Amino acid sequence: MLELFCPDLYVESLLSLDLEALKGKGIRGVVLDIDNTIVEWGSEAVASEVKLWFARAKELGFKMCTLSNGFRRRINSISGVLDLPVANGFLKPTKGAFRKALEVLGTRPYETAIVGDQVFTDVLGGNLMGLYTILVRPLCEREFVTTRLVRKVERVLLRFLTRRGMLAR
Repeated sequence: MLELFCPDLYVESLLSLDLEALKGKGIRGVVLDIDNTIVEWGSEAVASEVKLWFARAKELGFKMCTLSNGFRRRINSISGVLDLPVANGFLKPTKGAFRKALEVLGTRPYETAIVGDQVFTDVLGGNLMGLYTILVRPLCEREFVTTRLVRKVERVLLRFLTRRGMLAR
């Protein structure tokens, strides 16, 4: 049961994700969370380094889309800046949300990764669907009020997984 909450990889940030290594694992598609993964929560400003990371990912042939529980207008705006399709319609961590993302990408679960900053939405949903799950540290501490509460439980869980040797970096 704990495996459902355990990411396959835990990295500092999207920018520290090794795209060549990801490609070497057979990953062709990448589903990306927006808030605190691509941009700071509540912001629409995409950093130039992040834009370069996406350009490099596209050069390497990755298919990518965004999947977020945020407000649709903001999601569409940020996705537009990055020229990425959006997987709309369902909330994470439901299987429907991840099925929609796989449909948008045209990939199968075993060749698709999810990159996000939350265990109980991004990692859990990705693991339920058999995706390669990548957890990143949140870009900032500002968050939706309910997320702040969940983060406390998440921190305890991550410490527990680390102590049991279940959290890969």
